[in-house]
Amino acid sequence: MDIINCKRRHCKTAVVGRRVHIGGDNPVVVQSMTNTTTTDIEASIAQIERIAAAGAELVRLTAQGVREAEAMGVMSPRVSVPLVADIHFNPRAALAAAGAVDKVRINPGNFCRPGADIEESLLPLLEIAKRRDVALRIGVNHGSLSPAIMAEYGDTPEGMVESAMQFLRVCAAHDFHNIVVSIKASNTVVMVRTVRLLAKTMAAEGLEYPLHLGVTEAGDSEDGRVKSAVGIGTLLYQGIGDTIRVSLSEDPELEVPVARALLAHTGRAASAPAIAFDYADGFNPVVPERIRSRAIAGVGASNRPVVWGLDPVDAPVFALDAATRDFASIPADAIIILSSAHANPVGEIQAARHALIRAAIDNPVIARLSYDAADPDMALKAAADFGTLLLNGLDDGIFIDAPGADTSALALNILQAVRLRITKTEFISCPSCGRTMFDLQSTLKAVKAATGHLKGLKIGVMGCIVNGPGEMADADYGYVGAAAGRISLYRRKECIEKNIPQEEAISHLIDLIKADGQWVEPTL
Repeated sequence: MDIINCKRRHCKTAVVGRRVHIGGDNPVVVQSMTNTTTTDIEASIAQIERIAAAGAELVRLTAQGVREAEAMGVMSPRVSVPLVADIHFNPRAALAAAGAVDKVRINPGNFCRPGADIEESLLPLLEIAKRRDVALRIGVNHGSLSPAIMAEYGDTPEGMVESAMQFLRVCAAHDFHNIVVSIKASNTVVMVRTVRLLAKTMAAEGLEYPLHLGVTEAGDSEDGRVKSAVGIGTLLYQGIGDTIRVSLSEDPELEVPVARALLAHTGRAASAPAIAFDYADGFNPVVPERIRSRAIAGVGASNRPVVWGLDPVDAPVFALDAATRDFASIPADAIIILSSAHANPVGEIQAARHALIRAAIDNPVIARLSYDAADPDMALKAAADFGTLLLNGLDDGIFIDAPGADTSALALNILQAVRLRITKTEFISCPSCGRTMFDLQSTLKAVKAATGHLKGLKIGVMGCIVNGPGEMADADYGYVGAAAGRISLYRRKECIEKNIPQEEAISHLIDLIKADGQWVEPTL
C-alpha cells in the first residue's frame, strides 16, 4: 500500500442516474445532504438546487419512512442532480426509495432485524435496484454496528469492515455491483485506519467498489473544516476516495466549496511526478505507528508533538531539503527541520523521513510547509497536509510557515484533530438533516458558549435519536434531540435523562458534568 504517492486506487465504477459515474478513472464526485423536512417538497427542491448550484453532483435526503421516499420520487424529475435516499431502521422505506430515486444508502448496522438473515433481508432491495439500475451505498457508521458484529468484534475497525463486507458478499453473490461503500467516524484516526483496512480487505476478496469518504459530526467553523480535511485529505493523498462529503453543522450548500477546495489542493499532488521510496523496516502503511526518534531537548521520542513558534525548542536545528539523500552533515544533537519544494511536498517529506530511519539517523524531525497567509483556504490545506503527515507517523512537531500570520491556534487545532495534543473542548455535532429535532446551528452555538472552556472533554450535539447515541460513540457527553422541543442527555452511550424541555437542557447538561466532577468554572 502506497501512502506517499497519490496513485488512484483501482476500483469498479458505480453509475447513479445514468449521468454520475463514481470510481474507475472518473473525477471524485462531491455530494451533500439536505436538512429540510423531506415531505416539504418545495423547500427540499429549493435547497437541492442551492446545493447543486454550489457544485455538488449528488444530493442525499433522509427517508424515515415510505412517505418520505415517495416524496423524493416527486422531486426527482424536477431537480438537476440525482437524489440519494438515506435509510435507517426501515427496509420498507428502502424498497420504496429504490422505486423512486437513483441511489439508496443503507446502514448494515440497522438494516436487518436482530437475528435476521442478511441475504434474505437484502435480496428484495437488490431485485428492485437491478430492475431500475439504482445504485446502493453500503454505509457503515462507527458506533452503530449490529448486535452480532458488536458481540464478535466490538466497536472496532475490524468490526466495521466486516459489517460492510457481509453485505458486499451478498451483493456480489447475486451479481449486483452498482455499489458505493462508506465507513465513517467522527474520530479521524478511526476513520482513516478503517477505510484503509476496508480497501485492503475488498482488494483481497476481489470486491473493489468505489469508496465514499467523510468525517461524521465534524462540527462547524474552522474546527469542522480542519477535522474533515485531516480525515478526507489523508486518504485522498493516498489515492483513496471516489466521492466525498464534508459534513458541517452549517447550511449544506456551504459544505460544497470546502470539498471542492480540498480536492483541488490534493489534486495538485496527484498530478506530481512519482516519488521513489522504501518504507522503514517494520512500518505498516495500513496502521502506521509513530516513527520513533531519539529525544533531544524534549522533542521527539514519546514527547508530545511541538508547534514551531509556540513551544520553545532549546537545541540546534538543521534545515534539510527532503530531496537530499546525503545525510552526512547532520549534527548528532540537532533537530531536523524537513521541508520540500516538490509538487507533492507531503509525499516527499514522508519519503525522506523513511530514508533517514533506514540510514540510522534518529534525530527528531519537524516538518515545515509553507502557505500564503492571505489564502482563505490556508487552514484547510494545512490540515490536509499536516494531518496526513501526523496520521502517517511523522509526529515530532509541525511548522506552519505563513509569514505574517500567527498559526499557533491552527497547529493546535490540527494536533487535536489527530488526537495527539488536546488543548480545548471537542464538539462532535451532526450536520443536520430532515430528522433533526431542533435548530442545530443555534443550539450548537449555545452549547459551545456554556461548555467550550472544558479542555479535554468531548461533547456531542446530535439532532435526533436515530443516529445520535451511536454516532457520538466517541463523546463523553451527549445532547440529543428526542422529540420536538425535547432533549435527552447521555454520558457516553448511556442515557441519563430523557425528554428534558429544550430550554432547560443546557443547565441539566452542566449539572451532569458537575456531578461527574468534570466541571471547572470559566475564567474571565
